[in-house]
Amino acid sequence: MALTESNMLPLGTEAPDFALLDTVTGKEVRLESIQSDKATVIMFTCNHCPYVLHVNEELVKLSTEYMAKGVSFVAISSNDVENYPQDSPEKMKELAEEVGYPFPYLYDATQVVAKAYDAACTPDFYVFDGELKLRYRGRLCPSRPNTDIPVTGEDLRAAIDAVLAGEPVTEKQYPSAGCNIKWLK
Repeated sequence: MALTESNMLPLGTEAPDFALLDTVTGKEVRLESIQSDKATVIMFTCNHCPYVLHVNEELVKLSTEYMAKGVSFVAISSNDVENYPQDSPEKMKELAEEVGYPFPYLYDATQVVAKAYDAACTPDFYVFDGELKLRYRGRLCPSRPNTDIPVTGEDLRAAIDAVLAGEPVTEKQYPSAGCNIKWLK
């Protein structure tokens, strides 16, 4: 696994639309059905990446806290499941239920959505305002596996707080880093 950083989609970009399978409910989820008029957080993630596993507990905590404030969250896995079967929709459902994801966990089988968002790694975070304009992209916080830095979600929390307050998000945004998305051959 190669450590890969975010591509840092330009701020102000409008959220690309999508319609993907929610692996937990078996239903199609469209961006318009989950977007919030306050803020929408889109995360690219997967089941097996140690960088994602490292932050899963904080993702559940943070999303639960901010969903109560009207922020919407969705996680998307775009990995090649033929070569990485642990990222299959069935395994995604198992993980979502085991970890307690309070948000939809969507499967991007064609990888069209990951490409539209210029996603590069897992985890990769995007915060859109109520008009679906990109205000933040990058990391959850500075913590990584095998470091003594606690997982706080501080970078993502600060971005969401700024959007909710109608204030500018800091321009100093750090890329996320993790496993590269496993692209189809």
